[in-house]
Amino acid sequence: MKDSNFLKEYNGRMMWHPMTSPKDSIDHPPKIITNSDGVSITDIDGHKVVDGVGGLWNVNLGYSCQPVKDAIAAQLDALPYYSTFRGTSNDAAIELSYELGEFFAPDGLSRAFFTSGGSDSVETTLRLARQYHKLRGEPGRTKFLSLKKGYHGTHFGGASVNGNANFRTAYEPLMPGCFHIPAPYTYRNPFNETDPARLAQLCASALEDEIGFQGANTIAAMIMEPILGAGGVIPPHPTFAPMVQEICERHGILLITDEVITAYGRTGAWSGARLWGIKPDMMATAKAITNGYFPFGAAMLGEKMIDVFENNPDAKIGHGYTYSGHPVGAAAALACLAETKRLNVIENAASRGTQLYEGCKALMEKHDIIGDVRGGYGLMTAIEMVSDRTTKKPIDAATATTIQEVAYQNGAMVRVSGPNLILSPPLVLTQGDGDTLLSAVAAGFAAV
Repeated sequence: MKDSNFLKEYNGRMMWHPMTSPKDSIDHPPKIITNSDGVSITDIDGHKVVDGVGGLWNVNLGYSCQPVKDAIAAQLDALPYYSTFRGTSNDAAIELSYELGEFFAPDGLSRAFFTSGGSDSVETTLRLARQYHKLRGEPGRTKFLSLKKGYHGTHFGGASVNGNANFRTAYEPLMPGCFHIPAPYTYRNPFNETDPARLAQLCASALEDEIGFQGANTIAAMIMEPILGAGGVIPPHPTFAPMVQEICERHGILLITDEVITAYGRTGAWSGARLWGIKPDMMATAKAITNGYFPFGAAMLGEKMIDVFENNPDAKIGHGYTYSGHPVGAAAALACLAETKRLNVIENAASRGTQLYEGCKALMEKHDIIGDVRGGYGLMTAIEMVSDRTTKKPIDAATATTIQEVAYQNGAMVRVSGPNLILSPPLVLTQGDGDTLLSAVAAGFAAV
């Protein structure tokens, strides 16, 4: 390993980083994280902080989950790799598919297609949605609907259904046939509606209107996050998801829930679908499936998909990844799932999530720069920062960065995305860790 001076000199110079410009990485070198323990990370200068980001929404069990590490080591000794393409398989992937079928049975999902991560899982659901309709004799169903502000990864399909221009504009033209409806975002919406229940109805009506305009027989699927994550932690009213499901079913449109973030306990329920009481036709998962210890994902499939694909000799799936069902990833996922259930992390996610949400609401009373606080469902909390509460003008980037940096110096890694400061710590966060997070965030706001 190169020494710290070398690493600092070349940090940001030789590697292009996601979601930023190469020049910014040179002018403002990223923090170099070298160690971790529990729910904390340590940088190259020895500064230790609570990880309020949870890696990237994915380190649900923290950085010291020994059963997962042991499972990875054991699998490396037994079988470090073999493919699951036609004609071959591996024992770890088979066992994992069974366990996931049991875990997601309450969501009506019992088949798994393995991927290398969240963007892959989303891409898989989009492709299988189109193939499903072709197999059923409706090849004209090729379009996709999604929510504005939604995030669905960075592949061309995922970027096409993304509802944020930041992930679209530089790469357009994207996949045709993707259309977006207003998100149930109470703080900002085109209806100027502040009542969440009424807003849910208006957004559902907008979905009906778009289906009528496009023609239901041209639409393959609706994809949405049960709680919008990267878009700023936007939880809909509890009536919204059931209304969407009813509309989709009535028009023969598949419903895909993007649960790359929300599956495996993040919301205080085992899945976002279960949180809202719906049963999607497909679900994209990744992130916490291996706690971030191995790149891995799974697209989960329900009865409609099973019936069409498993009873049709022409239903060859011409899609897959070299690392689909990777045995080491599958072994990590098996251990992670077992530990997730053993710890019953949904209980702690709910209680610590309430702690962070109420703590951030208290900060809002002290700082006019806080326009909105969203959360209340597990460990997903966002503070939307504004320069003027009346006009809701977003905060400038420099001030947001200052808040983030001061919070880091005071003991917490937090994430700033646009005007939103997002907290998504590990689900094994303690009350003391939560206090540290809130204190660090408070210091950040006090500084500006």
